[in-house]
Amino acid sequence: MTLAPLVLLCLGLFVLAYLLYGRLLARLFRLDAKARTPAHERCDGVDYVPTSRFYLLSQHFSAISAAGPIAGPILACTMFGWEPALLWIVLGSIFIGAMHDFAALIGSVRHGGCSVAEILKRHLNPRTYALFSLYIWFALIYVILAFTDVTARAFVENLEVEVGTTGGTMLRVPGAGVASASMLYLGLGLLLGVVTRYLRWRVAVQTLVFVPLVGVAIWLGPHLPLDLSSGGEIPSLTWAWLILGYCGVASLLPVWLLLQPRGYLGGFFLYLTLGGGLVGLLVANPEIRFDAFAGFTARNGQTLYPFLFITIACGACSGFHGLVCSGTTSKQIDREPDAHAVGYGAMLLEGVVAILALACVMWLAKDAALIGKGPDKVFGYGVGSFLNALGVPLHFAVTFGMLAFATFVYDTLDVCTRLARYLFQEFTGWRGPGAAVAGTLVSLAIPLWAVAQTARDPTGAVVPAYRVVWPLFGSTNQLLAALTLVALTLWLTRTGRPLVVRLLVGLPALFMLATTMTALWLQVRSAWTSPGSQPIVYVGALLMVLAAWVSVEAMVALRAGRTRAA
Repeated sequence: MTLAPLVLLCLGLFVLAYLLYGRLLARLFRLDAKARTPAHERCDGVDYVPTSRFYLLSQHFSAISAAGPIAGPILACTMFGWEPALLWIVLGSIFIGAMHDFAALIGSVRHGGCSVAEILKRHLNPRTYALFSLYIWFALIYVILAFTDVTARAFVENLEVEVGTTGGTMLRVPGAGVASASMLYLGLGLLLGVVTRYLRWRVAVQTLVFVPLVGVAIWLGPHLPLDLSSGGEIPSLTWAWLILGYCGVASLLPVWLLLQPRGYLGGFFLYLTLGGGLVGLLVANPEIRFDAFAGFTARNGQTLYPFLFITIACGACSGFHGLVCSGTTSKQIDREPDAHAVGYGAMLLEGVVAILALACVMWLAKDAALIGKGPDKVFGYGVGSFLNALGVPLHFAVTFGMLAFATFVYDTLDVCTRLARYLFQEFTGWRGPGAAVAGTLVSLAIPLWAVAQTARDPTGAVVPAYRVVWPLFGSTNQLLAALTLVALTLWLTRTGRPLVVRLLVGLPALFMLATTMTALWLQVRSAWTSPGSQPIVYVGALLMVLAAWVSVEAMVALRAGRTRAA
């Protein structure tokens, strides 16, 4: 069996879902083109800025597409085989993930551009709002810390893989070259922001000029390597601190100067990655060599249910997406009907990213040495190989794939910092430039300290300290999605929305909540007797208590009967 027919089938299903189910949701939520969105009502030129649908789609897509839709499918495939992973990516993206993003975006727009936690406060009580806000804030801090480490390591580690079937040569892509290309890409984003603001070039002209310059940056990167390796136990520490410094500055800049143009370029870069990778895949049409089904239990002892779902995570549904939808995106959406493309459509694009990542494993043999090098290397080499089928030189193509992975993560970091700053200001009620600076500094204080800390994992190896609780990342993210859906169900019920709308949101909420709670319980039980895993016990138990608290409070509120929202 070859890859091309299967990938075409999945793409066809996504197109049908966008045209049918996406439009059904738009009608059921009664999107109103004449309604004034928060971007217009509170336009301040910094955070609230009306943005065209196409421009916002690119920015939103680059913000939500982090490492999750790449690493999750690759890891899940090696654990359980590609068939169950593919089924959950397609069905989960269509009926849960994209619906979750769409509903979170509309819910925030209808509440003045506030966070999901604020929606919960307005329809439940301040006590639960405070707990949920703290949970979201710490989840954002954890994402900032983890993705900073992932990006920094991509800037210092080299990809080395043997190419060719017989007598192959060693392909080497230096991390320092990826770092240089990333810095050039960031500079292009700033320049595009200035050009857009003051020269007012049309979007078509901006695209024709700046998108090719991204290709130039990729080509220049390996020729201008930027090696800032710091040595010691954490060679990437210097880069980690610099990235966090960038996040602090970026979160305070007006969205027109960096967030929007960088996101637009990032979105186009990711479109090129998807388009080129998929076309190359269809042209090459390699045989599927990996196992279709590897069994209900993985080698690490984890079972298909619930761990397939929390491992794929962002590839099918992501709680982080709800934070972006109700954070930066809801403050920029120009018209309510744009939520169909930006909210529902962007998640389907992320599903395509997950399918491409899965394909990068499916054409490999189960015992391929590349699989042990990490998801970023698998994705970079896979995309590069597919592009090579189109005649792109392999070294450039693999560098392109590696930079694509770094960009997926890199573009999310400053958005995360801005979201943490928003949440801090919303929670404290503190407004103004001083509050923005304080919120940014408070949000980055923990990551700045934690990136320099090390610990020992259960095998005794020295690892960054955050990795001790890394196994809970998928559960944390999925629990956030479940609680977001609970909050949205509460809003829809208490405002008298039709039963069909409440069911389309409420039933996925129940499934996600049950799956996440089961996963957390199994992880806590396993860590209880594992040396060095006590932090997983404490954090996992705390997450379970939080989920139970919010769920019980929500059920009590629902049983109290529907009331008209204030």
